[in-house]
Amino acid sequence: MSTDDRQYDLVVWGATGFAGRLTAEYLTERYGPSTLSLALGGRDPDRLDSVAADLAARSEWDDLPTVVGDATEPESLGDIARSTRVVCTTVGPYTRYGTPLVEACVEAGTDYCDLTGEVNWMRETIDRYHDEAVEAGARIVHGCGFDSVPADIGTLLVQSHALDAFDAPCESVRIYVDDASGGVSGGTLSSMAEVFEAASTDPLARETLRNPYSLAPAGERDGVDAGAGPWPQKDRLRGVWTAPSPMAQVNERVVRRSNALLGYPWGREFRCSEVVTTGRGAEGAVTAALLTGGLGLFTAAMTVAPLRSAIRRHVFPDPGEGPSRDRIENGHFTVRVVGRGTAREGSFTVEAEFGTDLDPGYGAAARMLGESAVCLVRGDVDSSLDGGVLTPASGIGMPLVERLRDAGFTAAVSDTETPPGDAGADHG
Repeated sequence: MSTDDRQYDLVVWGATGFAGRLTAEYLTERYGPSTLSLALGGRDPDRLDSVAADLAARSEWDDLPTVVGDATEPESLGDIARSTRVVCTTVGPYTRYGTPLVEACVEAGTDYCDLTGEVNWMRETIDRYHDEAVEAGARIVHGCGFDSVPADIGTLLVQSHALDAFDAPCESVRIYVDDASGGVSGGTLSSMAEVFEAASTDPLARETLRNPYSLAPAGERDGVDAGAGPWPQKDRLRGVWTAPSPMAQVNERVVRRSNALLGYPWGREFRCSEVVTTGRGAEGAVTAALLTGGLGLFTAAMTVAPLRSAIRRHVFPDPGEGPSRDRIENGHFTVRVVGRGTAREGSFTVEAEFGTDLDPGYGAAARMLGESAVCLVRGDVDSSLDGGVLTPASGIGMPLVERLRDAGFTAAVSDTETPPGDAGADHG
């Protein structure tokens, strides 16, 4: 379905929200009206006009058009989807508000990207819309923020290098959140709570959270990989202590879906896991134990309905609230992806470093989402998949790496041959 005659290249849906405004701000600063036809979307015309005027005043845009719709009025979303080549959305919780927009984009043959980390909702859209999106030629790309670009694109970077340098993929990849500093918004926490809410009432949501392969294509939702596990560990590859990553539940599944959608170039027994590094020695061990205990207590509390409601009311900030400008601009993160493989010459290790000096969930996420959207607008994708419910690696691929490097991200990769005595070591 041709989108060449659409009114807009890109609509930022949710531009009056915290993450949406950051994304629109980044795009209007990075791209001018001569290179990108951009519109801001939302349900409140007055707030949209205010945001558009403010962003135009601080950029080279003389005018920023706005489009108005509502998730409870599907036809209004259909009109928006038919008016643009790409929709990028920050409106969550996606479990509650996201499905009508995905449906509208599939029906219109419009490409789409979002910031979701709601793995239960991703499974829902895969089951309901993947085949239709393939037929319509619509790329529906979930997880284009901190969930799951560093993990998914970092793994692609490692595996592409392994195949080029050693003519063999990495049989296992471990994703290490080495360092991260930033804030959290009410919208993000609300989305997190929505996952727990869904799991408490929906058997499919519970199965999705339990099964490490739950985002794989239908008929391929089992395998050998159980992921990182729930306990602190001393990592045998790097000699550091690690704790479970709160993002592993989505990122590991996204990486496995990428491998499946790409046709298993990394093998059907490929393993991936994600952890948080806490340091070496006794201090690292204690920190790993404390982080693991804290995550366990939070998870346990969120599974109990009265506690979950109390936390949402009294602990979480309101949707629309988020970290300060100073915290966004002075945050940072480093994610390290380490892969191990075996070639004819012996074992090898490939390591990628991915990060930037911005708050990971907001300043960095706005750039990751914005550049994902521009890749889709420009057709700047390295993928044989013309449509479907996709991942960053399977739906966009290596062109996103180059755009993020240009936007100030580190995305470096290197390799080493493993000493013979270490050939049997694994990620432990």
